[in-house]
Amino acid sequence: MTADLAFSIVNPVALVGWLVLAAGVIWAKPLLRDVIAGAAMPIALSGFYVVLIGAFFFKADGGFDTLAHVQLLFTNKWAALAGWVHYLAFDLMTGAIVAREVMRLGISRLFLIVLLPLTFMFGPAGYFAFMILRLAFSKTEISA
Repeated sequence: MTADLAFSIVNPVALVGWLVLAAGVIWAKPLLRDVIAGAAMPIALSGFYVVLIGAFFFKADGGFDTLAHVQLLFTNKWAALAGWVHYLAFDLMTGAIVAREVMRLGISRLFLIVLLPLTFMFGPAGYFAFMILRLAFSKTEISA
């Protein structure tokens, strides 16, 4: 298997995870939201990440001590793929946490129309937006 082929497989797998997460939110199904999209799929992606790191990380040039070394590390296709899978796993896990917390806190699920795509595309930005929303929601509750 080539890195390009693995990339073309892992992207649809992650997309299915996001679709399952959305279904879990729309139909308020914790099994879909928390177990499948929030745990099983990120665990599967994380397992693939571990395999990639174990097989290819120490064969790649570069490292984490300088920005130049990080750039060099990601010139290796397999290391770049591992980095991409890292993003896919963590963003999906984060999206599931955001969805679960929005629902647990009783915040309107309509906010997830913005939060989940933002988390899907720009993980930390979606999490940041959720934290701001959570803070605003908690201040509203306290002052009411």
